[in-house]
Amino acid sequence: MSVAYIDASAIIAVAFGEDGAASLAATLAGHSRLVSSNLLEAELRAACRREGQVVPAHLLDRIGWIHADRPLSAEMKAALVIGHLRGADLWHVATALYVAPEPKAVFFVTLDRRQAKVAAGLGFRGCTV
Repeated sequence: MSVAYIDASAIIAVAFGEDGAASLAATLAGHSRLVSSNLLEAELRAACRREGQVVPAHLLDRIGWIHADRPLSAEMKAALVIGHLRGADLWHVATALYVAPEPKAVFFVTLDRRQAKVAAGLGFRGCTV
């Protein structure tokens, strides 16, 4: 089973058909399981509202939602040792670490360069940009 953590930047690109969306969609289709923080849903819904787009439910339906049962302080600290991230990007990286204590077992799909660099530095595979 191939697991990928997906960040909002990637799902929004696919939803809006941005440059590289077909390649991203193929990357996502190549994984048997997609996971993300439920923050992704809020980010996608806000972007769709801002752009006057319909929320693509078929994309959300494939995602297994991760709900941490404790603060992600340790994961955030580990990520910030690698590099600076904005709040939402840090939350996604920390959530990915929470679900995958061994990052090499999970692909991290993002279009954010800084986030990809931190995720790769933590050992996640396939840090897309």
